[in-house]
This record gives sequence, structure tokens and C-alpha cells, in this order.
Amino acid sequence: MSLDRDRLKAAARQAAEASYSPYSRFRVGAALLASDGSVITGTNVENRSYGLTVCAERSAVVQAVSRGLRSFTAVAVHCPDSDEPVAPCGACRQVLSEFAPPETPVLCVGRSGELETTLGALYPFDSLQELKGR
Repeated sequence: MSLDRDRLKAAARQAAEASYSPYSRFRVGAALLASDGSVITGTNVENRSYGLTVCAERSAVVQAVSRGLRSFTAVAVHCPDSDEPVAPCGACRQVLSEFAPPETPVLCVGRSGELETTLGALYPFDSLQELKGR
């Protein structure tokens, strides 16, 4: 299955529009490409207790798993309030690595820039992947 980067980035962009970010005003949308070809989206949901905030990437993973999808082949993150592309945070990298291999493409989009990398490049010492190899 080929990766339709434009479709995935557009889904992340649309998801960012649903962001609930009244405190930071930093909208984020994420789109996961599941191994069956479906695209599942999520957005960040803030709380006045910042520790309870949910990132867009984890929001998308929770939606996907709730639908029975547990294998992802790509992820896109769109931050319309950032000039530069923003990669998933450490917690999101950890959660994504539970369901996607290191070679999974990660597409990061800001207002005026894009970055494409892999989950393995963002999270190089993933003990879960090491354990799976044993």
C-alpha cells in the first residue's frame, strides 16, 4: 500500500480545527494511517490542569484502538499555530511505538515548513521494539 502523504496531512490539518486549546492557543491535529488503509484522526484537548491535557497523537491512537485498529503505517502531525513543523512529544513517541515499527513515516507540518522523519529516528532506543526482537 502506497502512502498518500497529501491525504494524511490534509486529515491532520482538518483535525487541528477541532482542537480544544483555550490555554495555550496551540492547535494540533494528528492523523494515523492504519494498516487496513483507514485514516484515524485526533486533536489536542487541553485542561486547566496541564498534566491532564491529551496530545493529538495520543487522541488518535485511543480512537483507533477503540475501533479495533492496532497497527499503523504512518502518522501526520499538523500545527497551524507554529511556523516550524513540530514533532510528537516524548510521551506520544512512546505510545506510537507501541503500535508502529521504527520505519513508520512521521510527517510534521507547520505553517511554513514540513519535516519527514521516521518513528525510529525520533525514538531510537525503543526498549519495546528490542523486546519484540527477542
